Amino acid sequence: MHLKIGSFNLFNLALPNEKYYNRSYRQDDYNKKVSWISGQLNRMDADIVGFQEVFSQKALENVLTASGRYSGADLKVSGRNGQGPAVALVSRFKIIDADIIFDFPKEAVLDIDDIEIPIYKFSRPVLKTRVQIKPGLDVIIFVVHLKSKRPKIADDVDPHNPKERAKGHARSLMLRAAETTALRHLLLDAMQGTSLPVVVMGDFNDDGSAVTSKIMCGTQPWRNLDMNTKLQLWDTLLYNVKDIQARQSYRDVYYSHMHNGHYDSLDHILVSQEFVRQNPKRIGFVEYVKVFNDHLIDQTLSNDRIPGWESDHGQVVTTIRLEQEHHHKK
Repeated sequence: MHLKIGSFNLFNLALPNEKYYNRSYRQDDYNKKVSWISGQLNRMDADIVGFQEVFSQKALENVLTASGRYSGADLKVSGRNGQGPAVALVSRFKIIDADIIFDFPKEAVLDIDDIEIPIYKFSRPVLKTRVQIKPGLDVIIFVVHLKSKRPKIADDVDPHNPKERAKGHARSLMLRAAETTALRHLLLDAMQGTSLPVVVMGDFNDDGSAVTSKIMCGTQPWRNLDMNTKLQLWDTLLYNVKDIQARQSYRDVYYSHMHNGHYDSLDHILVSQEFVRQNPKRIGFVEYVKVFNDHLIDQTLSNDRIPGWESDHGQVVTTIRLEQEHHHKK
C-alpha cells in the first residue's frame, strides 16, 4: 500500500471581496485561483494534504469540490490568530481526532539569563490531527506555518533603513525560533514512548539546514553512546523527506520558493523513525519525493511574473510505501 502526503501553501486563499492583508480578489481572479489550485491538487494526487494561508474555509471547500478528488474526504481547519491565515488538513482517510493549538506549552517559553522572552503564542495556530490509515495504523499529523523571514519593523521607523531592517530580521528569527522550540515540545510529547508514526508538514519559512529546522528535528545521538540511550534518542528524531530523497538520488534539486534570486526550500515534510527505511522496526518508508515548482519564476532574471491567483510556493508530495505487516502499539 502506498500513502501520498502533500503540503500546499495556497498564497492567501480567500473568497472574492473578502479582505486579506487589506486586499481582496475580484470574482474573475478568484475563479482563476480556484481553477489553478484544484489543477495542482489533481497533479499532486495526494491522499492527505496540509494547507497553509487559508483565509476562508468556504473558499477551500470550493477548491476541493472543483478538484473532484476529495469527495467524502475529511477536512479540518485551524482557527485564526487575529487577521492572519489558518492552516488545514484534508484526508481521504478518517480524521479521528483534531486539536488546534494557539499557545506554547508553558515549559517551552524561552528565557535568557533568567529573563523570560515574552513570546507565548504561535503566529498561526498549529493543527494536530490523528488520522486512521487502516485498522491498527493511525498517524499523528501536524500542519504548521511558522513566522516568515519578512523583517518585523516598527511602524514609526523607515522600513528601508538598513539598521532597522537588521533588527527586524532578528525579531522575525527570534519569533520563529520560539515557535520551533514550542513545536519541538509538542512533537516530543507525541513521539516519546509510542510507536505511532508522526508527520509534520508545512511552510517552515526556513531551509532544512537552518537552526530552527534542526531544533524541530532533533540531533542525532553521538556514536559512542550506549545503545539503550541511542534508542531513546532515535525515538525523538524527525527526518526531512528532502534529505531522504537527496541520499537516494544523484542530485538534489529541491526548492519550493524563490526570492530575490535565491532558490529556497521553505516547505517541508518531516517523518518519524517509523517511516525511515534504515529502521529495522519501520512500518513503512519514504519511497519518493516530488516538488511541483514549474510555475515558479526567478524574477531577477525574467520580466515574467507569477499571476496573483497562483501560489508563490511549490508543492511537496512524498510517497510512503507501507509494509505488509507491522507491529503497532496504541
